[in-house]
Amino acid sequence: MASRFQEQKLKGMFAAFDADGDGFLREADFRALVVRWNRLPRVAAGTELRARVESLLMGWWAALLERGDTNGDGAVDMGELLALVDELPAMVATVTATAETVFEAVDENGDGVISPSEHRRLVETWTGRPVPLDGIFELLDLNGDGHLSREEFATLWRQFWISDDPTEPGNWLCGPFAA
Repeated sequence: MASRFQEQKLKGMFAAFDADGDGFLREADFRALVVRWNRLPRVAAGTELRARVESLLMGWWAALLERGDTNGDGAVDMGELLALVDELPAMVATVTATAETVFEAVDENGDGVISPSEHRRLVETWTGRPVPLDGIFELLDLNGDGHLSREEFATLWRQFWISDDPTEPGNWLCGPFAA
């Protein structure tokens, strides 16, 4: 079962995914998430990347529904989501593959790195709103070179979704959370 730390970290993501704010995740919430991601410049209509992003997000919804909807009501609440956290360490390859698609979608200029402004766009795409990010990128930039490489991003992504260690910088990848 998810730790208190993991619960605090994932509450913000749950709220961001819950487009209608009813306290449940449903297919319509993930479709709204797809619409937000489709606004990114590289996720243009008719592109292979758009198809991958949609497949990725709706695939996570299908997995979440299959594994998390314990009462069969077609929705997943926060408790059901948290019950799945223990499964994520066994899904490292899937989580990493997700990071690759997200990286490509967010790397607006295609230069193979994520800049601070591209990171901001990532967070605001996930959350659907502006988020204060002062000092966050500096925590994430593991080698201090001013951008996130694919490898750094994959490491941070795995930490965000899997880590129970509050000291790992990836916990801040999607912005601040109430600790």
